[in-house]
Amino acid sequence: MKRVMINTNTVGLVYRKNEFKRVLTAGNHWLGFGESVSTYDMAKTFFASELDVLLLNKDFEELVTTIEVADHELVLVYQNKNFKQVLTAGKYAFWKGLNKYSFVTANLDNYEIAAEIDKNTIEKPQLSAFIRVFKVENYETGLLMVEGNFEKVMKPGNYIFWKNSTVIQVLKTDMRQLNMEIIGQEILTKDKAQLRINFNAQYKVADLMKALLENKEFDKQLYVSIQLGLRETVGKLTFDELMESKDKISESILKICAAKAEGLGVKLIDCGVKDIVLPGDIKEIMNQVLIAEKRAQANLITRREETASTRSLLNTAKLMEDNAMLYKLKEMEYVEKIAEKINTISLSGSGQIVDQLKQIFVK
Repeated sequence: MKRVMINTNTVGLVYRKNEFKRVLTAGNHWLGFGESVSTYDMAKTFFASELDVLLLNKDFEELVTTIEVADHELVLVYQNKNFKQVLTAGKYAFWKGLNKYSFVTANLDNYEIAAEIDKNTIEKPQLSAFIRVFKVENYETGLLMVEGNFEKVMKPGNYIFWKNSTVIQVLKTDMRQLNMEIIGQEILTKDKAQLRINFNAQYKVADLMKALLENKEFDKQLYVSIQLGLRETVGKLTFDELMESKDKISESILKICAAKAEGLGVKLIDCGVKDIVLPGDIKEIMNQVLIAEKRAQANLITRREETASTRSLLNTAKLMEDNAMLYKLKEMEYVEKIAEKINTISLSGSGQIVDQLKQIFVK
């Protein structure tokens, strides 16, 4: 015989030759020959592989609360109203008395999380392996697809679903105004000049259902549509027409691609040529043409000024012919200009001053 003491809030299970015999509660007890006791703290979760055998004993059954979890279920355990743990498929026992337990069962056959399950509990680390989270940013809109079928439109926020065999997808797109660059497009003009054009377009998703459900990769399709429209427009213009009317290209692209963009669920807002890169030989020719044009403009201005100067001299001569006083004033002007460069001039005899100056300075 052996005497054992079971403390308060402790339960003892008596075994003999590894076979369960009876339950011991708080107090002093005697053990028979060959018997041993295993003690369990009632403040802790009870774990035992032979739970079904123990539950056959009425004394043990009265001390515990039994929970059975099916394959398609999870059970959330709350101890004294605080989340404690999550239970997967199996049978569990919790001691009565010391702690107050409550249980919430979640059906995993349904991917949506029931309203009675607190959101703060779902975000606990213990549940991370059983949930899937989708986030829609504040500038996005999403479509919920369940087993490949459209379910609902998803506004910005966090969405949490149970992880099960149901296939869930969230298709999202940016609802802000977006920019698209079409870089390095090598295009032949109508007169066979090869150019490389960089083009820019701004667009915005207008119809989410068309963009994400009726079209695959709508942005790539829009890119190809603008690319083809650019080639079509430039191919109808000669090199000179293109250089003179670059602004009209954007008008033409908007006209060609607006309907196609609408079919993609997109509104084409604006577009334009960013720059045109010329091949080396054409660039050299353009520089030569520019230099020739500037020279011609300079020659024209020079001739115009010479003509105006000659006309002015002719008018002056006519005035002096009819006005002796004006002729005298002109003589004095010449003398003044000559005097600025010559220290001393000696004049003698009669005659006009201009005639004497002519005899001095003209051979």
